[in-house]
Amino acid sequence: MQAVSAKIIERAKELMREGTVTKVAGWKAGEFFYDAEPNIFETPESLDGLVYNRFCASNLSKYMIKNSAFESAGKVLVILKPCDTYSFNQLLTEHRIDREKVYIIGAGCEGMCDIDRVRALGFKGITGIDEKGDGKTLVVHTLYGDGEVNIDDVLVNKCEFCKGKAHKIYDELISDNEDEGPRGDRFEGVRALEAMSPEERFSFWQGELSKCIRCNACRNACPACSCRKCVFDNAASGVASKANTDSFEEKMFHIIRAFHVAGRCTDCGECTRVCPQGIPLHLFNRKYIKDIDEFYGTYTAGEEAGQRGPLITFTQEDREPNSVSDKGGN
Repeated sequence: MQAVSAKIIERAKELMREGTVTKVAGWKAGEFFYDAEPNIFETPESLDGLVYNRFCASNLSKYMIKNSAFESAGKVLVILKPCDTYSFNQLLTEHRIDREKVYIIGAGCEGMCDIDRVRALGFKGITGIDEKGDGKTLVVHTLYGDGEVNIDDVLVNKCEFCKGKAHKIYDELISDNEDEGPRGDRFEGVRALEAMSPEERFSFWQGELSKCIRCNACRNACPACSCRKCVFDNAASGVASKANTDSFEEKMFHIIRAFHVAGRCTDCGECTRVCPQGIPLHLFNRKYIKDIDEFYGTYTAGEEAGQRGPLITFTQEDREPNSVSDKGGN
């Protein structure tokens, strides 16, 4: 990915110097080498601080809501990985982004890595990570020596179940792997939950959601959570930005959020990736995606800008609640 990174920086500088864009949305190095964080670069010189590596997992689509505001001046360049473009299209569909004020560089992606999964393999005192030329192996440097790890074993969840390397929207591409298709069975975890008894399933989610500290990281990172005013920030709601006081509030926040994004979630995986408690929130969304596929036909939110989802489109063939052909108990 180093070659792609260098090309992106060079091209972004060109576009900024010629006046095509006035700022660039990308990633900068954080406190640690694995802490690449979203950043807005406003001068060509500042782009020397732009990074694009195996730890740039964050989806920049949502940042375009503010940075391409309809009343703002100039055009912003945003770097989007293939999976990010689904979210961008969905936000275009919902009229949350001004397309005329965004220039998209589609960046090739070979999969993003999770530092916690590296640590889970027994590496302690990690000081750095390099990628071998085979594109399949990471060399992990530690205070106690070096070791190697298979990249496929330390991917973030959304990359384990990649929808494919093709960008769904862009102005120009800096990529060499557009022909690679989907990988993994992203509904495997959902089927495991469906196979449980209702009691087992309730116990599973009780255990997971009891970890929630109501930091709102999932909501804040989710591109589908784009309301200007969230119900959970309403002081009159009784639940505004406070810790859960009972198990009902614990579940209510996540269940309402999951219903809110049903049919609009692009399965970008940001909710699970940013959760400091490691709650597998993507399983909520994938359950809805799986049901929509089975009830209405295969549908992928954000595959095209402007498409109408099955939950907001009526047809005579729509399934009726409680019909005998519907699945129950899930």
